[in-house]
Amino acid sequence: MTDETSLLGRTFRRLRKAWSEISSTLLGRDEFAFSPDLTDADLQTLQQLIERSLKAPAGEVSARALAAQIGESYIGLDTTGRERFLRLIATGFDVDEDAIEHLIDAYPQAKHNDDLRVHRKELRNALVPPRIKLLTLFNTLPEGFKFLVDMRSELLVLGARNDPELSVVESDLMDLLTSWFDIGFLRLEHITWESPAALLEKLIEYEAVHEISSWTDLKHRLAPDRRLYAFFHPNMPGEPLIFVQVALVKGLATNIQSLLDTNAPVMGSQEEDTAIFYSISNAQQGLAGISFGNFLIKRVVADLGLTLPQITQFSTLSPIPGFVDWLQKQDVYASDDLVASELLTRHEAEAIQEAASSLKVAASPQGLMAIASWWISEKIVAALKKPLTRLCIQYLNSYRVNTTRILDPVAHFHLSNGATLYQINWMADVSEKGISSAAGMMINYLYDPDSIDQNTQNYAEQGTVTMSNAIKVLLEA
Repeated sequence: MTDETSLLGRTFRRLRKAWSEISSTLLGRDEFAFSPDLTDADLQTLQQLIERSLKAPAGEVSARALAAQIGESYIGLDTTGRERFLRLIATGFDVDEDAIEHLIDAYPQAKHNDDLRVHRKELRNALVPPRIKLLTLFNTLPEGFKFLVDMRSELLVLGARNDPELSVVESDLMDLLTSWFDIGFLRLEHITWESPAALLEKLIEYEAVHEISSWTDLKHRLAPDRRLYAFFHPNMPGEPLIFVQVALVKGLATNIQSLLDTNAPVMGSQEEDTAIFYSISNAQQGLAGISFGNFLIKRVVADLGLTLPQITQFSTLSPIPGFVDWLQKQDVYASDDLVASELLTRHEAEAIQEAASSLKVAASPQGLMAIASWWISEKIVAALKKPLTRLCIQYLNSYRVNTTRILDPVAHFHLSNGATLYQINWMADVSEKGISSAAGMMINYLYDPDSIDQNTQNYAEQGTVTMSNAIKVLLEA
């Protein structure tokens, strides 16, 4: 977390300098030299410093200066120290349970309207933990919103959602960021090779789907037959929130290696008729759970439709990250007496058993897939292509237990945004990640502007998966 070469490290280093100047200017400030791991003695001093900031009247420059000093101290800590800091504000600056119980007990006795109003206000204030004021003070500082986003990111890395103490701070931050984060202020920006180098560097580091291996690779992704769009918010200037990479091609793209090939010729504008969304990356982990990806997709479709009228088809080339994990948990086998499991047809079971017998492995898709470089073996591919394709479609129509939410996270994202499950592509990603997560398969989700809204509603209300006829045929085979 304190790696000075990372974007997060450099952001914190910049904030520390700015906040040090604020506290020095406004406070004349005392010096606090906390150990990076925040010793017990440091914790006591820190607690006193936070208490001073919370006692200062709201709006006072002293409260803001103290917050800058506290935030600067947090930035200077290592992983252990930051966790101790977060546990301190979780437990030491929580609500006063006794005060809440007293107000609840006294509430029925407030018989007059004026008394009721006073009690309601007092109870409302008592239910707000003091740390909320501290977090709010951080937001008043330069780039304070970004600081809080990164603090929540660190909480998530620490496993806060499964930690009784840290979860309350993570939940508080989630509520605050959601209340401050107005989707209406989002600005869509088309990123080009002429964009600031600092921003391009962030795109390289934030890319989460298909690694950008070099500046040459990035330049290829910003070529004339490519588009890269990002969402920005005024509370985080210069920081992309989420970005999407688009390839302009003729027809559907069915192979990611071909799409990312830096030696591929640039397509002429007269040939392009399809926009392929091939990578969507959330750039701010601290904003996880605050949904704005759906706004991005629709805004980009609208922008491309206006600026490139020759583009008449909008599709993705998407990974299927959970398929192999799901498959490993299924009872998919070809028994000795050729009685197929419920997930294999008799013909598929026979083909798998024949291939497995000659290779001396278990008679199942999993057994054949355990062989090194199985995807380049004609014998194995002949046995697996049909059943794996059909099972993949079945996986993409599987729901989380007792929900109407599709199991696969990428499928859920696109179906939530109104896409149609359109076409499965065999051996579309033969990278190590593509083979290990999805047996090399990828999928095209189609975005039809005329049906996006209805598809979104159908999935949200009934969990309905909109599929092409070709997918339906394979699913029912």
